[in-house]
Amino acid sequence: MKNIIITGTSRGIGFELAQLFAKNSCNVLALSRNSETLKALNIKNISTLSVDLSKEEDLNQVTAFVSKNWKSVDILINNAGKLISKPFNELTTADFVEVYQVNVFAVATLTQKLLSFLKKGSHVVNISSIGGVQGSMKFPGLAAYSSSKGALLTLTEMLAEEYKEQEIAFNALALGAVQTEMLNEAFPGYKAPVTALEMANYIYNFALTGNKFYNGKILQVSSTTP
Repeated sequence: MKNIIITGTSRGIGFELAQLFAKNSCNVLALSRNSETLKALNIKNISTLSVDLSKEEDLNQVTAFVSKNWKSVDILINNAGKLISKPFNELTTADFVEVYQVNVFAVATLTQKLLSFLKKGSHVVNISSIGGVQGSMKFPGLAAYSSSKGALLTLTEMLAEEYKEQEIAFNALALGAVQTEMLNEAFPGYKAPVTALEMANYIYNFALTGNKFYNGKILQVSSTTP
């Protein structure tokens, strides 16, 4: 059984992903600030931890769990995201730090802490946004969010290079419009053509097999942008 860690599992894509992996004979460690939604489903193979990704002491709970129960991690999906939508002239330094803390710093710190458990053939999948891709369409109000997602893409490329000798793959999926709560926060009333479950199915298959074909790649997964 493969061991899978997923962040941001209280809702949306992460919520669906945890269930997909568990129902397909994988062990899942689901991380989110609110773990009650998954706990309520009582699905075999899903373990939950209530963590604040911005707090290093919370992330230490993750390594403690893996060390005690698994010893290795096959797939890490950094799915959690933070979005603040404000006109640029209203964004504060604290706003930028809050967004980058989840979208960049927490990804880096969690990945660092799990490196000793990632072996040859492991796959780290970072969930970014089409808004972070250079040359893509940009939208007012998302300066902090989109720039953080751009930083995540570069981080992915760097880690792929740094750990290629260990044969640990790092790839990023730059998602377009998916019908999630976060999309509604950014674009109230917009109806996306892709559901959270549909995107979760895509990510599920990519996480399991994408490292055979890609490393250090940024794949744009988008039929539309709002």
